[in-house]
Amino acid sequence: MGMLTYAQRLDTGVAQTSLLVSGLADADLSIRVPATPDWTLNQLLRHLGYAHRWIEQLVRERIPDADRSLSKAHSVDEYAGETAAELGPWLTEGAELLAAAMREVSPDDPIATLFPDEPGPRFWARRMAHETWVHRHDAFEALGLPFEVDPVVAADGLYEWMTVGLRIVHLRRPEFAALLGAGTLAFEATDVDASWLVDLTGAAPVARQDEGTAAVTARGPAAELVLALYRRRGADGLDVSGDATLLKEFLSRARF
Repeated sequence: MGMLTYAQRLDTGVAQTSLLVSGLADADLSIRVPATPDWTLNQLLRHLGYAHRWIEQLVRERIPDADRSLSKAHSVDEYAGETAAELGPWLTEGAELLAAAMREVSPDDPIATLFPDEPGPRFWARRMAHETWVHRHDAFEALGLPFEVDPVVAADGLYEWMTVGLRIVHLRRPEFAALLGAGTLAFEATDVDASWLVDLTGAAPVARQDEGTAAVTARGPAAELVLALYRRRGADGLDVSGDATLLKEFLSRARF
């Protein structure tokens, strides 16, 4: 399901890492990253590279669960003074190792599992593809570089947010509960066929691929919708009609 196949998601992770590395030449990695203000660019790159390596280890060693104790992805505060010449090859290697490990298993193998109802390889192929391009956006924004991503890749990221991200937000963000009962929101991509309706009227949020009536509708390129949902930006630049206050509250509370 979604816009990309398992194999395409693996290819996307490698390709997006390559694009990221290509933008790092002569970069000052000590600069702060606006999207992750607690981290320098150096630390963001270490975060992404260690995320790749964590999943690669889980898959290669056929570890049943997504054991977070094996991950270094959020233990990056010590990293400083590294160069693009050092980190570029390391990032490239990690992305390629991850894709190779993923290709050796079935998407439905019961390993690296985060949610009991979703096989780990299928979940992580998608998660790492979109983790990579969103963090490429973060790095390019910090460096003042132009950014774009294939609309089909972005639409697959929108699919992930709606089917997985919304679930995580509901389960792990207590502040999100205040929105339940608030109404319905529509997100419509203008550059690819992807439309979603988020229904907040029940006891839990529900996302459907639909173009039904909503209290507020946000339209824009798929990548811009994804970046707004990941709190990389507000609704600025989107075509918003209806209850803009509901959209603003949703984006502020729906932290993945």
